[in-house]
Amino acid sequence: MNTVDTFDVVVVGGGPAGATAAHALACRGRSVLLLDRAGRIKPCGGAIPPQLIEEFAIPESILVARITSARMVSPRARRVDMPIEGGFVGMVDRDVFDEWLRTRAAAAGAVRCKGRFEHLARDADGTAVIAFNPQGTFGGERLDRVRARAVIGADGATSAVARQTVPGAERMRYVFAYHEIIRSPRIREADFDGARCDVYYRGELSPDFYGWIFPHGETTSVGTGTACKGFSIRDAVGALRAAAGLVGAPTVRREGAPIPMHPLKRWDNGRDVVLAGDAAGVVAPASGEGIYYAMTGGRLAADAVDTFLETGDVRALLTARKRFMKMHGRVFWILGIMQRFWYANDGRRERFVSICRDVDVQRLTWQAYMHKKLVRARPAAHLRIFFKDLAHLLRLVAP
Repeated sequence: MNTVDTFDVVVVGGGPAGATAAHALACRGRSVLLLDRAGRIKPCGGAIPPQLIEEFAIPESILVARITSARMVSPRARRVDMPIEGGFVGMVDRDVFDEWLRTRAAAAGAVRCKGRFEHLARDADGTAVIAFNPQGTFGGERLDRVRARAVIGADGATSAVARQTVPGAERMRYVFAYHEIIRSPRIREADFDGARCDVYYRGELSPDFYGWIFPHGETTSVGTGTACKGFSIRDAVGALRAAAGLVGAPTVRREGAPIPMHPLKRWDNGRDVVLAGDAAGVVAPASGEGIYYAMTGGRLAADAVDTFLETGDVRALLTARKRFMKMHGRVFWILGIMQRFWYANDGRRERFVSICRDVDVQRLTWQAYMHKKLVRARPAAHLRIFFKDLAHLLRLVAP
């Protein structure tokens, strides 16, 4: 590869957003370079809804577990089980899942390249020139370069592409997430169920988020996250393992990374760059769900870039964010309010878990999660939930 190589699109980052964008563009006949740093596994619970499996044609063989219920655990150790009626949550291992997505992109015609993005420059005619360290080299001793008519930055929450090209990206706010992958105990050992996700709402485990235990078949993800500086998430995960009786489970690996808190207000540079996935900030508040939104963002970025390449109209790049927020902005807004209010202290967390006992809450929550739409078909249920929430807010009922 040399300085004269030119691609229609260079996609920086081979996670769900980048790999999805590369696949979509390659399927449309665009020349695509997928640049990815090898060997990194993002800390992630690995949950994917049925909507993702259907929408992005994910084979069920890649699932390592099917979750059929969730257990909410309150600060006082009260437990509320939320069964999933007529559905499931799929669990994937990110190392296997992400590689499958990259392989699919390559099979569609994308060129894969292992390396670390360094900077974006311009040649004499203004075309973007991507400089990167090939895998295995460090310190900028040898940089390879390629030209790109368009660039998709899908290189994570601390995206170098975003910081170098998109105004305001440097102000991205993060939750710092950390988890430990352990060997799953035997079913029912240590109150463990391989078909159930456990979610702990306790200030000692996270002052503004939650702790999780997500089974992955032979392994299990145990983690937490917070935006509060100085809070020890490693100690919190240790406390979570102790609370769940998982201290003795062998640890396979430990991972940590920043997770964005809010979508950026701008995803493009007004010229030839658009962002996707964590680089654009598309992780759902309150739940921390990111895979579905990353892949949706990757597909929308691909649509925007394809239109830009076809028409030359840079306004096409704006459509990625505009379309995403039209589809999911209201959900993000509601979840953001929920997180700010219900996760504020243990008293509110106790009441939040209590509300989760309600059958209407459970059904509407799972329907919205599995199908990625706000449920409007049951106005009576929404009205009942409103008055129950109001009773908790006014402390008219015990938690």
